[in-house]
Amino acid sequence: MTSRRTLLAALAAVPATALLSACGDGDAQQTVGADGKKGAGFNVSPRQHRIRGKKVDAIAAKVPEAIRRRGTLRLGGSADASPPLGFYATDDKTRIGVEIDLATLVADTLGLKVAFEAVSWENLFVGLDSSKFDAVFSNVTVTEERKEKYDFATYRLDNLAFEAKKGTSWRIKGPKDVAGKTISVSSGTNQEKILVDWSKENEKAGRKPVDIKYFQKDTDYYLALQSGRIDAYLGPHPTAAYHVASAGQTKIVGTLSGGGDLVQGKIAATTKKGSGLVDAYAAAIDHIIQDGSYARVLKRWGLASEAVKKSEINPRGLPTS
Repeated sequence: MTSRRTLLAALAAVPATALLSACGDGDAQQTVGADGKKGAGFNVSPRQHRIRGKKVDAIAAKVPEAIRRRGTLRLGGSADASPPLGFYATDDKTRIGVEIDLATLVADTLGLKVAFEAVSWENLFVGLDSSKFDAVFSNVTVTEERKEKYDFATYRLDNLAFEAKKGTSWRIKGPKDVAGKTISVSSGTNQEKILVDWSKENEKAGRKPVDIKYFQKDTDYYLALQSGRIDAYLGPHPTAAYHVASAGQTKIVGTLSGGGDLVQGKIAATTKKGSGLVDAYAAAIDHIIQDGSYARVLKRWGLASEAVKKSEINPRGLPTS
């Protein structure tokens, strides 16, 4: 099945010992350092030993009465296999990942059972528009355009990362550090726009532009890195951190906001504007931050660096293109 192949492709470069650790029933997670020096035994089995929370009556009371009576929170998530955000366990049918874990904690706090449905990216928003979903927990970035139709309660930073071959001393802090380098990026993404802008800035400053390369699959990026055909790959920080920790062949050489220099990007629980749910989500997220379960979830998936101190409702988002 496609989901299984995608997961296996993402783990293709993992040493055999790491795979044995990852596929066990244990919960041996470890924080991933930004330099990629620490390994990680991610639990990708169906038996997740998921961190759970308890209902908080004062927060649960913020949920609209109709949903409280229903007793279920209908949540949408992307069907794409994207470790460690949301992907299939080794049984090829159980959805696991940081997004599922955090959404479950929020539902626990609200005293509701979770009804998760994985759909295509565009159908996440169709589901919100039609009120099929009460929320989407699926790495959705707050943007000014989206704020016109949806309400947001933030729960993670939206960061990007440059991933390079292990052993390099190269570090990326700004445009000049990528001048003349060959870097791959996914077409049509926000990170592509940032890289193109950096290349233009280099040319204006009399430096060499970036040689931007495009590939169809994640595995193609990683093979190109190992063969030296590219110097780095710019992509979402969560997937880069997961790959660094799992494969042990690359390292993160620079990070930046998904909003570039304009704004710190933020990932948020997304709900239909006016649904009456955003205050409940924000309060639940604040609660799990305070009780420590939030930090434990981020740590088990190697994303401690993306933690927020407090959930914000409809903060400044990425500007409209």
